Amino acid sequence: MIFNFQVLVSIFALALVTSSGAYAADYELDSEHTNINFDIDHLMISTVKGRFKDFSGKFILDDKTQKPTSVNATIVAKSLDTSEAKRDEHLRSKDFFEVEKFKDLTFASTEIKFDNGNKGIMKGNLTIHGITKPVTWAVEFRGTAKDPWGNEKAALKATTTINRKDFGLTWNKALELGGVLVGEDVRIEVNAEGNKTSASPKTASKK
Repeated sequence: MIFNFQVLVSIFALALVTSSGAYAADYELDSEHTNINFDIDHLMISTVKGRFKDFSGKFILDDKTQKPTSVNATIVAKSLDTSEAKRDEHLRSKDFFEVEKFKDLTFASTEIKFDNGNKGIMKGNLTIHGITKPVTWAVEFRGTAKDPWGNEKAALKATTTINRKDFGLTWNKALELGGVLVGEDVRIEVNAEGNKTSASPKTASKK
């Protein structure tokens, strides 16, 4: 009997991966239970809050470690909502997001590290207004659960602060008594819940 050595090696490697329980599962963002919020200082004395209502994305969960290994998301820029129509119209204009030209905001993680618990650091590339910058997030994996209809769920929370000028959002107005109308630092909080869509053996690229 003639053996194909390469095929034998491939079968052996697959058996090792399968027997070790090294699986990764995809979780698509559940828009009904996910929120993407931001806030920024106004007049240097108060805070304006907003959110994005239209988005998609997923995160990959390592079944063995029960921790996320990858996060990706796309946000529709024009879906921003600060509960004030005129302000939202201004934010969608050329002074800020230019939503007709730069339709999406995107994020793709490059590294996620956890401590001994469920909290850690997530690094990745954030694109806003056509400009991509590396951003570091504080991330907390909230765990997994099954809803009353049998759907497998997982959730995580991520927070960061960015300077809007780094992404070309430079519009402002000086105040008569000093200071500016709009702050530079934007605080972002994401509470993500995902629906499990698939599970497959991990490959070396997903380690």
